[in-house]
Amino acid sequence: MTASASAKVTELLIDGELVAAGGGTFATINPGTEEPLGDAADADGADMDRAIAAARVAFDESDWSRDPALRVHCLRQLRAALNEDIEMLREITVAEVGAPVALTHSAQLQGPVDDLAFCADTAEQYAWATNLGVAAPLGIRTKRTLLREPFGVVGAITPWNFPHQINFAKLGPALAAGNTVVLKPAPDTPWCAAEVGRIIVERTDIPPGVVNIVTSGDHRLGAQLAEDPRVDLVSFTGSTATGRAVMTAAAQTIKRVFLELGGKSAFIVLDDADLASASAVAAFTVATHAGQGCAITTRLVVPRDRYDEAVAAAARTMAGLGAGDPTDPKTICGPLISAKQRDRVEGYLDLATKEGGSFACGGGRPADKTAGFYIEPTVITGLTNGARVAREEIFGPVLVVLAHDGDGDAVRIANDSPYGLSGTVFGTDPERVNWVVSRLRTGTINVNGGVWYSADVPFGGYKQSGIGRETGLAGFEEYLETKVIAEAVS
Repeated sequence: MTASASAKVTELLIDGELVAAGGGTFATINPGTEEPLGDAADADGADMDRAIAAARVAFDESDWSRDPALRVHCLRQLRAALNEDIEMLREITVAEVGAPVALTHSAQLQGPVDDLAFCADTAEQYAWATNLGVAAPLGIRTKRTLLREPFGVVGAITPWNFPHQINFAKLGPALAAGNTVVLKPAPDTPWCAAEVGRIIVERTDIPPGVVNIVTSGDHRLGAQLAEDPRVDLVSFTGSTATGRAVMTAAAQTIKRVFLELGGKSAFIVLDDADLASASAVAAFTVATHAGQGCAITTRLVVPRDRYDEAVAAAARTMAGLGAGDPTDPKTICGPLISAKQRDRVEGYLDLATKEGGSFACGGGRPADKTAGFYIEPTVITGLTNGARVAREEIFGPVLVVLAHDGDGDAVRIANDSPYGLSGTVFGTDPERVNWVVSRLRTGTINVNGGVWYSADVPFGGYKQSGIGRETGLAGFEEYLETKVIAEAVS
């Protein structure tokens, strides 16, 4: 960290001001070194109450919700200011998240910042009113108009794995649509959000109360945000278990919820594909950011008669990547976020051997890492889809290789999961690939190396992977209400 970034304690953003937290501060840890990173503002319930009140007043009493031009201007301002401070934000992201610096040039930082342009452009071009024409229901000649209006106060609760991507995927469309926001980032990554708050106050015309950023080590503040009747919509990204709790809390006031939850996605290789290349891609994907991504394809499903070949190819790639220092531009697999998460992954590795699996590579902590929360990129073999390590989200650099007996069996294995977030299919026969794709119950699918990740593409899952879509036009419209006006005409 630079001296300017690490010498101060972060502050809360409440009602347009940077303020100290009622709960004091809490320490943050560099996951690559296990050394203290700095202190973050530790909000208490009173701080959250003030943030919600500020967002409520800003929505109800300011022109923000009714002035798309102001919102477009402010979002473009914010994007420009973030880009001016991008190197400082990059340094914070590598230190706080443990994200490999190479990834900060894409989904860990630069991509989400640039994607704010999509939100601004959408708000500028959006058809806020639609003429439905004249009809005569019940014999009364009536002009009908459909209006799209902001929801109100949005409570945004975000995780630690891709903090900028997820913070901006909520802030961008919510603000563009005219809502006000209370953002509660994960306790593991408060600095990434707090620095955005500083930039908003110092470098943009976003009015007081429109954006409030409340960092805290207290997980109960997320429940407070979900329960408060002044909050109109809760947008949550995180584990499925926590998503259930958020949904339950929000149900008390029947508020809208957006949930982007867990995944255990399948990477299907058909028998006519280049097996070695596909298996290497699968391994590389799982090693990226130490497997800490909900949409990562952590089950490699390959033809049974070429199982050993696939395992060998995946293991070669995993072993070649290793676990490295996130500040090294060549690193793909950095540390896990915390000791708690490392211990959790190690628990699953122990479980894998108890369930009858074995390691083709990895299986523990790297021998050359005396500090940092590292796990070796690992390939697990010898299990079926019924094993817990093949069904539960591990959130580490762990790939389970499963055997299939043909296209239909591959689909069965992929769909045999409580999740349905993402997936991949490799094959050379378009008809067979399309047959498989059409039967997968999942929200996004890569085919032969294609990439769905983009600002204009909606992202979300089936089943217990969530409710709603983030990003794209669909993600923008998650933050809008529909109003119909019927006016009698002669």
